[in-house]
Amino acid sequence: MTRFASFFAAALAVVGSAAASAVIDLTPDNFDSVVLKSGKPALVEFFAPWCGHCKTLAPIYEELATAFESSKDKVVIAKVDADEHKDLGRKFGVQGFPTLKWFDGKSKDPIDYSSGRDLESLSAFITEKTGIKTKTKRADKSHVEMLTDTTFKQAVGADKNVLVAFTAPWCGHCKTLAPTWEKLANDFAYEPNVTIAKVDCEAPNAKAVAKAAGVSSYPTIKFYPKGSSEPIDYSGGRAQAELISYINDKTGTHRIVGGGLDAIAGTIPALDKLVGSLKSGGAAAYTELEKATVGLQDKYAEYYNKVAKKAQDNAQYVEKELARLQSLLKKGGLSPEKLDDLTSRSNILSIFSKDETVSPKEEL
Repeated sequence: MTRFASFFAAALAVVGSAAASAVIDLTPDNFDSVVLKSGKPALVEFFAPWCGHCKTLAPIYEELATAFESSKDKVVIAKVDADEHKDLGRKFGVQGFPTLKWFDGKSKDPIDYSSGRDLESLSAFITEKTGIKTKTKRADKSHVEMLTDTTFKQAVGADKNVLVAFTAPWCGHCKTLAPTWEKLANDFAYEPNVTIAKVDCEAPNAKAVAKAAGVSSYPTIKFYPKGSSEPIDYSGGRAQAELISYINDKTGTHRIVGGGLDAIAGTIPALDKLVGSLKSGGAAAYTELEKATVGLQDKYAEYYNKVAKKAQDNAQYVEKELARLQSLLKKGGLSPEKLDDLTSRSNILSIFSKDETVSPKEEL
């Protein structure tokens, strides 16, 4: 009796789970009434239970149906097991799984859906066809640049360093990498010379570039230096910190996990050495620092001069200014650009602070 009760409870759980699905299951008995004669447009997935790609799509398709559930009187999200119901698959020319077809609610002849199999692409397609918008919360904008055969040529070899992940929607390792890749893109979102990109190698509009890049496994990560279309294969770890370190080494950036800057961002090694001699070098050391900044392309070169001049007039300037900037940083609420600027200036002030005081400039 106990075993029967357990079995019965399990059966109820399965039935309850099936009933909770927002995706309509189609069979030869209800296909016409639900899809062809209802007058409502319908997106239909033809799948097979053993199909790996179908299993990958399943939770996304369920989420899609849930997103449009409040408009189920206007649009149908359905699926049919075309392995079990082969006649339905043959009737609509299904040759592989999963196959997605759009029925407009008027014609019996559907059109194939050939865009991305992610929630955003599927939702956008239905909205485009019906004008119906989902009730789901809009996801935060991704800083990962999706490249196609066309945009890849525009992005690579230009004025930015580009790190590209070549992926496939069914790839388990790619799914594991995805959230890390998003975080990585966020970390470098405000670096003007760095792009974090991705190529969906199975998307119809990106297969050519994947083939040209010689991609044979997923994910494959390649780095394209600024001004070069010749990639460098990345074979390091896939942790966020490891990827950040790689980009910093290749591009001269100073990012850390979370998108902030490290303790040497903004500093200029050649000038740092001269700062160390200001305490005992007097006017000659100051003049040497001033000359060294001339012609430097670094945006913070002149800031070294400014700090040196103020510190020579006021021995407490460095400590007070450093404390002021650090207070602003702790307070928060700064734009990313301002945060980077204050961090870089604080790093430079810290170089001066190591010597505590700078000797007053000698009168000539």
